[in-house]
Amino acid sequence: MNSSAESRLPTLKNWLQGVAGSLELDIDSLKPASSDASFRRYYRLQTPSGTAIVMDAPPEQEDCRPFIHVTGLLAQAGLDVPAILAQNLEQGFLLLSDLGEQTYYQAIQAGLDDTRLQKMYRDAITALVRMQQAQTTGLPAYDADRLSQELAVFPEWYAQRHCNAVLTEAEQVVLQEAFSALITDNVKQPSVLVHRDFHSPNLMLGEAGHNPGIIDYQDALAGPLSYDIASLVMDARTTWEEPQQLDWAIRYWEAARTAGLAVPADFSDFHRAYEWMGLQRNLRILGVFARLSYRDNKHHYLDHMPRVNTYVRQVAGRYHVFRPLLRLLDKLENRQVVSGYTF
Repeated sequence: MNSSAESRLPTLKNWLQGVAGSLELDIDSLKPASSDASFRRYYRLQTPSGTAIVMDAPPEQEDCRPFIHVTGLLAQAGLDVPAILAQNLEQGFLLLSDLGEQTYYQAIQAGLDDTRLQKMYRDAITALVRMQQAQTTGLPAYDADRLSQELAVFPEWYAQRHCNAVLTEAEQVVLQEAFSALITDNVKQPSVLVHRDFHSPNLMLGEAGHNPGIIDYQDALAGPLSYDIASLVMDARTTWEEPQQLDWAIRYWEAARTAGLAVPADFSDFHRAYEWMGLQRNLRILGVFARLSYRDNKHHYLDHMPRVNTYVRQVAGRYHVFRPLLRLLDKLENRQVVSGYTF
């Protein structure tokens, strides 16, 4: 636990004392549950009916209100999200119901047979289609400006900081042309509730019939339909080969059509759309992971960069419009250019 989390612990326990009576909390059982890429920290403690989760979100860095708002939207859509048992917005504390101790990612790391894995991901696809039918009231738009701002981390933190590259004017033009192509395409998509990190670390294994529990959705936006399926099948934490990506994407596309979501009528059109969305996301992730390492000393994120880079190259190598981007990536990483299969 870092020093800032430790300094907030007495205040957190004091707040829990105030709500412990009515909820019969065992404060002595409080123990760290997890942390994430933000300033939020999570704890688990015992209650007579099981365990509960405490979210510590320092108000000078985090705002609990978006989490509460999106919780309401997702619950209304029938998704399995934490119930808010108590809250203190001024101090940045929430007491939540516990959706389980194991994420999809942890279950995959522990080892799963394929039957179980496929069942989990069919459940996740069902939940995703349901989530995309949720209301988007009060959510910011995932528009061209926001997409453009997000991509700025790639040249600053990945190219310049991680790869020690000084981009020439021509290379900057290559990046901007690739970014422009992606953004122009992505903003044309129908708008739905976008989780933004709908992948294995944020899906919880719950009881039968309640999979998956969904967490870490406080940054949700109203934006491109294909974003979350791209996030799921090109998971930054778990490598999925292309045949598996396609299998899940087709299952999603069929379920989305059945539900009346505005996916393209031809799967090949949808495939291209979500791959371009995935390229935008994964270029951003390379920059974010570099920033988390170099700025925030969270160096374990660098372990996932080769996987994300593979996803980037999978898409950039398939479409002629991104061939200059692929050559730039080769130069950044000092790789040999490999000819590939293109459309």
